[in-house]
Amino acid sequence: MDIDLKQYIGLFVEEAKEHLQSMNDALLNLEKDKDNLSHVNEIFRGSHTLKGMSGTMGFVNMSNLTHQMENVLDEVRNGRISLNEKIIDILFTCFDVLGDMVNYIAAYGQEKESDNSELIEELQKVIRENKPAEPDEQRVEEAVEFDNYVLNIIRKAKAEGLNGYKIQINLSPSCMLKSARAFIIFNLLESVGNIVYSNPSADDIEDEKFDFSFTIAVITSLSKEELLEKLNQVSEIEKIEVELIDVEENANEVINYDKKNTNSSQIISEIKTPKKESSKVGKTVRVDIDRLDNLMNLVSELIIIKTRLEDLSSNSNMKEMEDTLEYLERITTSLHDSVMKVRMVPVERVFNRFPRMVRDLSKELNKKVNFIIHGENTEVDRTVIDEIGDPLIHLIRNSMDHGIEKPEERIKLGKAEEGNLTLKAYPDGNSVVIEISDDGRGIDFERVREKAIEKGIYTMEEMDKLTVNDLKNVLFEPGFSTSENVNEISGRGVGLDVVKNKIESINGSVELETEKNKGTRFTIRIPLTLAIIEALLVKVMDETYAIPISSINEIVLIDKRDIKNLHGQDIILYRGNTIPIVRLDRAMGLESGASMDEYTAVVVKKGNKQAALIVTGLVGQQEIVIKPLGKFLSSNKMFSGATILGNGSISLIINVNSLL
Repeated sequence: MDIDLKQYIGLFVEEAKEHLQSMNDALLNLEKDKDNLSHVNEIFRGSHTLKGMSGTMGFVNMSNLTHQMENVLDEVRNGRISLNEKIIDILFTCFDVLGDMVNYIAAYGQEKESDNSELIEELQKVIRENKPAEPDEQRVEEAVEFDNYVLNIIRKAKAEGLNGYKIQINLSPSCMLKSARAFIIFNLLESVGNIVYSNPSADDIEDEKFDFSFTIAVITSLSKEELLEKLNQVSEIEKIEVELIDVEENANEVINYDKKNTNSSQIISEIKTPKKESSKVGKTVRVDIDRLDNLMNLVSELIIIKTRLEDLSSNSNMKEMEDTLEYLERITTSLHDSVMKVRMVPVERVFNRFPRMVRDLSKELNKKVNFIIHGENTEVDRTVIDEIGDPLIHLIRNSMDHGIEKPEERIKLGKAEEGNLTLKAYPDGNSVVIEISDDGRGIDFERVREKAIEKGIYTMEEMDKLTVNDLKNVLFEPGFSTSENVNEISGRGVGLDVVKNKIESINGSVELETEKNKGTRFTIRIPLTLAIIEALLVKVMDETYAIPISSINEIVLIDKRDIKNLHGQDIILYRGNTIPIVRLDRAMGLESGASMDEYTAVVVKKGNKQAALIVTGLVGQQEIVIKPLGKFLSSNKMFSGATILGNGSISLIINVNSLL
């Protein structure tokens, strides 16, 4: 029966990306500690798994490349090749190529035609040039060394009433996945005893470096017949021979067993005592994101109905209806919280791509950088995660290029030659804060003034009136850059304006703090979710609008006499600062209301900026569901979406960032 493997491409792509990310992380750690074999083993296992996955799916080129990577890593972990910077660079290149191949498979459902022959040749060259000759006698001596140790385990086991068996397994020649079948046999034997011998070794069997037969020695409390009965349940086995081991007869037999980290008493104790799980593993299930979005949409509709019923109940005195509504509210709140938790993902999903990027940039720029990550387990909504990747890339590249100095320059300034770049995330109320900070040269605002005048953003006279806070905003102007040279990293005038626009598009804000020769810190504040928010409903003439609570400072009453006009802009003194007044009726194109002696104003904020929005009246605070405006209204920046109110009418959600 032919199996249609195309149905598994989505699962393959997702798992392949996970393996590539863990391999990237392990190689970054290995680069810092080249003697740590656990990292080598982790990369080897990842390569081996990818080889098996791609081979099963029929992606031959990917399978060939991972196979050659596996060969190099096997030589490294067995000490036959010394790890060096060149090998690490080649492996990173392999990861990049594999990443491109996976992305191509995700986009087109098939493999690229490139056979990666040059990269495979590089890997083969590494083995040829670095592999030293190894005397055969040494291997024999090492094998003989473990003989008495293993036999001693079997003696102790016999004294405890346990049996030692030598098992010869011959797999069927038609067996397609030898290592997988062997793995099932090993698991079965480990569940009833303890394996103390394997020929070939377990690693070679896992790597399919054997024909169709292998030998195992196992200590167990089962009889020979019981053991045979268990093994006969496994398919694709041609022949099984089980023989009770006589310790004295086998005294001269060579047994290839690595005794490291093994205690004979512990082995026997484990066999006599039933094995228990050391820790409970959380059960997970992969869910298609469209199904999750559909569930979220249904929850949103439920919240809308709840709001509508509340609106109806305000005109009724029916006690029973109020009780029912209270119960409905508890259910919808719990359901909403549960769905939100399902949608929440750690920012680690974005953060884990940056160590590799910093490593590559530091080599390219000849800078030494210590990259520190804090709070990677902080959770945000999946829709937010998808939006913050690009802004963070720009800010990290900006810190690497403009902020952190070269080692010789840092030493002259009395700093350590290695710069610190910190990426931190933490929750703050209904928002998540992400900080990118460095201990570099900071921002030279005199240089910013010169460049702003040179690029025609401001005239000399206008520039003289600007404060330091105004100059910070100049950095976020489109096309602004202080770089003299254009390269792949910076100087094209694309960067901070992209950051600002992207963050503001998800109702977030970005702030800048800097001190010359001390460092720079960018603080990004983003909402936990873009789906359901708390909002203040306000009346502007006869229309109802929603303002996100996260953007509101407070609500104040303004006396008409306190409003001043400066250069055609109405302003007011608010807590010692001059802030502009925005008349929402005019901004929305509505007929202006009558002049009043006192106005209701909602003071809103965007970073360090504030403004007072004049409204006709207040409706109240409410949890609202954000609905997109659709492609025909997507170009309107004044509104970030719409919501359906309890009475069934539609209210537009004001994008505060567009008014400041």
